[in-house]
Amino acid sequence: MENIFKDNLHNSRYNELVCISKMRANDLERLSLFYIISGNVDLYMKRKSIYNFVENAINPECLNSDTVDFCSSSKALIRLGFNLFNGYSDSQTNPMYLLCGLDTKNLFIAYQAIFLRFQGRRKGLIFERVS
Repeated sequence: MENIFKDNLHNSRYNELVCISKMRANDLERLSLFYIISGNVDLYMKRKSIYNFVENAINPECLNSDTVDFCSSSKALIRLGFNLFNGYSDSQTNPMYLLCGLDTKNLFIAYQAIFLRFQGRRKGLIFERVS
């Protein structure tokens, strides 16, 4: 797998999420979601509010929760990750909303997650640890 991670910390966090979830190696839907969560500090810190690792399911209610505070770019990345995971959609899940407010680092994460999700099987990109 080519190194698509921002840095070693991103790679390490990604591997942690994959291991905790005990997912299949070729689960590109989860891989793309975990890529997003692990690549953004805010999302990684709030990962347990975003994803239920016991049930292996997303927590869409986190987007409207008063208990978890997400900035607009974090919410856009969560929506993108949820959409890549299972087609989740709401009134703010469209390309313009999701991408227009992202800075360069978060846009890179979004691009790579989309690539993972849709080109992963064609390119043979399945989970493997990258050091």
